[in-house]
Amino acid sequence: MKQLLATGLILMAMILIIPTILVMAFAKDEPGLTTYSHSGEPPERERETADDAEQPVISVFRAEADVIEEVPFEEYIIGVVASEMPASFELEALKAQALAARTYIIQFLTMENNDIHLPDGADITDSETHQVYRNEKDLRNIWDVSDGDFQWKMARIKQAVYETAGEVIVYDGEPITAQFFSTSNGYTENSEEYWANEIAYLRSVESPWDTESPRYLGEKTMAVNEVEELLDVTLANDEAGEIISRTTGGRVAKMKIGGKEFTGRQVRELLELDSSDFTFTRNQDTFVFETRGWGHGVGMSQYGANGMAKEGKTYKEIVSHYYQGVEIAPADKVIGSLKAKLMETSETEDKQENEDA
Repeated sequence: MKQLLATGLILMAMILIIPTILVMAFAKDEPGLTTYSHSGEPPERERETADDAEQPVISVFRAEADVIEEVPFEEYIIGVVASEMPASFELEALKAQALAARTYIIQFLTMENNDIHLPDGADITDSETHQVYRNEKDLRNIWDVSDGDFQWKMARIKQAVYETAGEVIVYDGEPITAQFFSTSNGYTENSEEYWANEIAYLRSVESPWDTESPRYLGEKTMAVNEVEELLDVTLANDEAGEIISRTTGGRVAKMKIGGKEFTGRQVRELLELDSSDFTFTRNQDTFVFETRGWGHGVGMSQYGANGMAKEGKTYKEIVSHYYQGVEIAPADKVIGSLKAKLMETSETEDKQENEDA
């Protein structure tokens, strides 16, 4: 209950602040932002950013440094988009990623007991466990400042974030679990065919644009004894195993090897394969695994989103394709609704506790 009430206070702050962020982000010059080229030319005039207004603060656990970094809300979204998607992607794809990142953190903060592994005082980690976050100092080290890479990349990421500020993805009025991944095998995956739960908006859809991804095809060669060790099986001299069934999205559902049955997800994770859509052959002392796609396959394909954007699709069309039956809604209304539900739950539980006493 205390955790829920604390979350409610954070969300209440967002109700008041996010509309301000929207206004401040576009307060100067003409409405909207110019799309900057890769020339590294900075904007003619600096614009006020979300940092100029008081914002909710996200407490991010920086795993490598083992510290908690306090990050203003929209600055956190910028750091996630910059870390999770190439800045060279189409602007509409970057906008879709911004929506996914913003929705993810708001939904995550509303979950009760959302992560028992978080250090005290942290809201979220900076790793793939949740969504990758890097601050400006990190990005300056990664992007070449001297030839202007940092300038145009940061301008492009900020544009995507500011032009979608205050928007989140909802299903039945509540923020979704905005899963995303790099590259599909041509289809995304039904949630229950990779994880345990069926989620109405995480359905298998076509994603033919992913064939253009450099991560679409992969190959990994492993020694037989390494496969035996990782899968904890013993194989006969000529035994290779077999794929028993595949999922709706064409990934391995079940596989049998060494007298044991595994899910495609288990094999992918244990052998560290790019995808659970794989085929394999055994050549005496080695296995060769060929994969299609990169990532778990549930939700939005990033390379698919970029392909859609290249065809002229908007970020709203991209979001609606990969998350079935969703809507894009103002964050303040969504948070207000969640706050009301939170208070109703709190009052009901308090009433029950009094009756039990």
